[in-house]
Amino acid sequence: GDVQALKGVSFEIQQGEFFGLLGPNGAGKSTLINILAGVTSKTGGSASILGIDIAKHPSQAKKLIGVVPQELSFDSWLKVEETIDFQTGYYGLPVDRAWRDELLKRLTLDDKRQQKPRGLSGGMKRRFMIARAMIHKPKILILDEPTAGVDVELRHEMYALLRELNASGTTIVLTSHYLEEVELLCERVAIVNKGQLVALDNKHALKDRFKSTRVFSIALTEPLASAPPSLERFKPELVDSELKLTFEEHEYKAVLKAVADANLPLANFRVIEPTLEDVFLSLTV
Repeated sequence: GDVQALKGVSFEIQQGEFFGLLGPNGAGKSTLINILAGVTSKTGGSASILGIDIAKHPSQAKKLIGVVPQELSFDSWLKVEETIDFQTGYYGLPVDRAWRDELLKRLTLDDKRQQKPRGLSGGMKRRFMIARAMIHKPKILILDEPTAGVDVELRHEMYALLRELNASGTTIVLTSHYLEEVELLCERVAIVNKGQLVALDNKHALKDRFKSTRVFSIALTEPLASAPPSLERFKPELVDSELKLTFEEHEYKAVLKAVADANLPLANFRVIEPTLEDVFLSLTV
């Protein structure tokens, strides 16, 4: 039978925003992206881009949006430069050589323009797909898992590029399995689970709202055989020369006093704040 992938999901993304869309596999993220991209038809409700209804004016809406899909896809026979020029024609636009050359340079693809995309490395293929999605100067860029299969160095280079695009006025919607990536780049985050919107807020407000638990991490000058019994209420975890204590926000003074009274061989300590991953797991598991 028919499966309803999304049920009453409703939110707005502000112009110029760097927006994160999170959810486990099968949550409805790709369906939502495909509706915005005009690939999937919705069965109810409405979706608009900068006030233009996607269903009523699909060609106008299409020109406002660039999509970098999760799956790598390209013509096996065309070269990088030819593919990007071909993509320009898809939007009914003349080839803008100056913008194409600028994109290739900014994405460090300048020396790859005469290569075929299939011969590029994994990271360069991702960059090529961003160039292809940006060639018509869309107002909104949607990236579905853009750093999957990309090594750490290239990932951070891509972060810098995305921040630059966002700073220049491009609205960016990012989905990612790397929760720290969303936390690093996005200000507002929507979490979708089983086709429904379960959270939507500023990332800091989300963390404050859904997780009051903190972790007190203590680096010891020497390992302990076991945690002192006086710390049992804080669920101690002892690994090598690190002791972790879990406490609620209102117990901060109590945990400090308990640590001081225990006379631990303390080198230093820090409080670990809740992460977006903590919020995500609390809402989707």
